[in-house]
Amino acid sequence: MAEAITPVIEPLEAELIRSGALRVGLVVPVSGVLGLVGPCAINCAILAADEVNLAGGVLGRPVELVLIDGGRPAAQVAAEVGDLAGSGAIDAVVGTHGSDVRIAVVRALAGRVPFVYAPPYEGGGHSPGVYFLGETPGRQLRPGLDWLIDRRRARRWFLLGNDYVWPHLVHDAARRHLTARNVTIVGERFVPYGVRDFAPLLERLAASRPDAVLLSLIGSDLVTFNRAFSAAGLSWPRLCGALEEHGLLGIGGDATGELYGAMGYFASLVTDDSLSLGERYIRRFGAGAPLLNGHGQGCYEAVLMLAALGSRAGTLAVPAVDAIADGTSIVTARGRLTLQDRGVRRRAHIGRADGLDFDIVH
Repeated sequence: MAEAITPVIEPLEAELIRSGALRVGLVVPVSGVLGLVGPCAINCAILAADEVNLAGGVLGRPVELVLIDGGRPAAQVAAEVGDLAGSGAIDAVVGTHGSDVRIAVVRALAGRVPFVYAPPYEGGGHSPGVYFLGETPGRQLRPGLDWLIDRRRARRWFLLGNDYVWPHLVHDAARRHLTARNVTIVGERFVPYGVRDFAPLLERLAASRPDAVLLSLIGSDLVTFNRAFSAAGLSWPRLCGALEEHGLLGIGGDATGELYGAMGYFASLVTDDSLSLGERYIRRFGAGAPLLNGHGQGCYEAVLMLAALGSRAGTLAVPAVDAIADGTSIVTARGRLTLQDRGVRRRAHIGRADGLDFDIVH
C-alpha cells in the first residue's frame, strides 16, 4: 500500500504542508529479491526532498514522498501507481526498481505525470514524461568487459542473469561486444527469482572453464550466488551489473580481488561532490544508517532532477516538461548530470571488492 513519507520541513506548519504539498510517488522495493535496496533508497529520497524543500520546494510547493513498494509483481505495482496518478493522489513518480516494474508502470501512467527512473537500465523504452538517469549496457558494462579482457586476459566468458528484461538485453549487448572482441562465450543461463540452490549451476559453470563471468543477477539472488561461489572454492573474475555496498555486505565481503561491480556511483568515490553527499547523509540519518550505495544515491538524483525539470518548465504537465527536458542538469555525487534525449550519458566506474568496500580501478 502507499505510505506517505513527509520529510522534516521547517518552519512550515503541518496543515500548510499537507494542503499544498506536491506528492511524489517513490517506487522502491521494500520486499522481494530487491528488498535490500529499499532502506538506503528511501533515506536518499528523503534527504533530497529535505534539500528541495529548504530551497523553496517545487513550484513553491513542498515535496511529500508517497512510498510504493516496487518489490512486488510488476502488475501489482503498476496498478497502484496508475490508480494514484489517475485519482490525482500523486503529481509525479521517481524510483529505482526492476525494469519489468518500470515497463508496467510506464504503461499504467500513460504519460499523465512525469516519471524519473534512476538505476542502470537496458536502453530504449522512451515514452512521454519518462526520464532516465542510469547507464545503458554499453556505458555501464563495456568498460569492465574491456578491462578484464585487456588486463586479465579474459577470453572465455559465461553469462548468468535473472530471467527478465534487463538481464536479457544486457546479455544481448555484451554478446555483441564480446564477439567483436573475438572473445568466446562458453555458456549462458537465466534463472528465476529466488533460487536457493546454485550447486547444479556452479557445476555447469565449472565444466565450461570460463576465464570470467558476467553476472546480471540482482539483489538477494546475487548475494546467494556469490556466497555459494565462494563456498565452492571457485575464483574466476566476476563482473556484476547490480553489485553495490549492501550486496557486498550481504555476501560477507570479498578478499579474492576477483569480484567487480560496475556502477555509476560507489560510496568510496573520492570527489568533493561524493564526499559532500556522504557527510550530509550521515548528518541526517546517523552513522548507523543503511550504507550509501548506487541504487540509493540514484533516488537522491531522481528527486533533484524532478525538481529541476519542474522549475525549468514552470509546471509538471508532461508536454511542457518534455519540451524542456534536454539540457536540464543537476549536480550530485556523480558530478553534473545533464539530460540528453531524456537520458544521462555517463560511463560507470569499475569497483573491485576489497573486503566490505570497493576500490575503484577504472
